[in-house]
Amino acid sequence: MSELLNLRDYEQLARERLPQMVYDYYAGGAGDEITVRENEQAWARVRLRPRVLVNVSACDSSTAILGQPVSMPLMTAPCALNALAHSEGELAVARATTAAGIIQVLSTLSAYSLEEVAAAANGQRWFQLYCYRDQGLTRALVERAEAAGFAALCVTVDVAVPGPRERDVRNRFKVPPHVRVANLAHLVPDDADGSALLKYVSDQFDPSLTWEALDWLRDLTRLPLVVKGLLTAEDARLAVEHGVSGIVVSNHGGRQLDSVAATCDALPEVAAAVAGQAEVFVDGGIRRGTDILKAIALGARAVLIGRPYLWGLAVAGEDGVRRVLNLLRDEFRLSMALAGCPKIGDIRAALIAR
Repeated sequence: MSELLNLRDYEQLARERLPQMVYDYYAGGAGDEITVRENEQAWARVRLRPRVLVNVSACDSSTAILGQPVSMPLMTAPCALNALAHSEGELAVARATTAAGIIQVLSTLSAYSLEEVAAAANGQRWFQLYCYRDQGLTRALVERAEAAGFAALCVTVDVAVPGPRERDVRNRFKVPPHVRVANLAHLVPDDADGSALLKYVSDQFDPSLTWEALDWLRDLTRLPLVVKGLLTAEDARLAVEHGVSGIVVSNHGGRQLDSVAATCDALPEVAAAVAGQAEVFVDGGIRRGTDILKAIALGARAVLIGRPYLWGLAVAGEDGVRRVLNLLRDEFRLSMALAGCPKIGDIRAALIAR
């Protein structure tokens, strides 16, 4: 792994090692995948205004997210079925994020149950949740997350219906028999495979869902709510009105509606609309420490990465995820030093060239 110098190196090696169907499931997006490409390209277009002759002999990347101390402003995003990349899946990610001192956001569609992941390491984690047609199913997942010690609910709101993912159709994507959707496995017959469960979940998405669902959730749980999947100031203001603690600026990695704004471009609008009334996070296309620096300067409290940790997982399991996280940490701290920002609080809007 010493020859893998950046996240793109990990992706290339993961692509060589994974079955084509699995790589495409992770890497692919909706339609023509315009948004998938634009998510990365938008960060590359942002230019920085570094300050010099600042004492950066000891750069500190630590911060707090919803009051929880973390080693850097980075979380692992909720991605389904980590076990497609490595047999230990989300368990390996839990151990790696704990070692790195950051938050793991666990997908409802994880290959290991939320209880198994909570038992794998004593780190900090949030639980990603969809509000399903079956309110009893949603309620049960919330209660399980609370009981297992998850610190927040990350409610995904941009999947009224599943996006058109042509790579999966061409590949006739099917979950291998040995991989399960553990949190929901009790809902289908014992001999059903993961593909049957994914279809069940797809049928549970509720196109009639409205903002009132957040009010219902707030009455249901003591956990802070973070909504994931907003791209506009209008929705950001509504989220604040409905009492959320955080907002993830996200287009689902380009996997839902194609041709929407890159998250980098949507972030300033959302951050301005929130005006400090909730914490703002962003995912989509983060591949370098400079991208994290830019995101903080544009108004984010922290960023989330999805595909990059999956590539690390595919290459070397837990060690691969650790290496990916360490690479980003080292790049971010170096970027802070070169930009003249010894602390997170020094990363301000003036760092961005207009």
